[in-house]
Amino acid sequence: MNLSNAVVAPQDTWQSVCRVDDLIADSGVVVWLDGEQVALFYLPGQEQTLYAVDNRDPRSGANVIGRGLIGSLQGELVVAAPLYKQHFSLRDGRCLEDAGQRLRVWPVRMEGGQVEIRCF
Repeated sequence: MNLSNAVVAPQDTWQSVCRVDDLIADSGVVVWLDGEQVALFYLPGQEQTLYAVDNRDPRSGANVIGRGLIGSLQGELVVAAPLYKQHFSLRDGRCLEDAGQRLRVWPVRMEGGQVEIRCF
């Protein structure tokens, strides 16, 4: 028997989280990904049409980001957190008002009628 201490890194995989038909234009929906809530935003007409960010608001701790309003601020597509109204970039998750707050972001794509998020 050959025992090794080698660590095998997990491969990046794409996980189907919902159908494209489940998305609501210019709005958010929340899906589960490996036990976490992820807010998906579908923005047809934009250069990038899908965004996936953490649904948990870092300031309040509430899972509400998927209910936030979408807009543009300082040249960035943003979601406004429903409770305290801070704005998070959909592109990179940073908070425009507080550099100490950030949302996790995931790569997301449409593939064969399904929405897939890349797991790390």
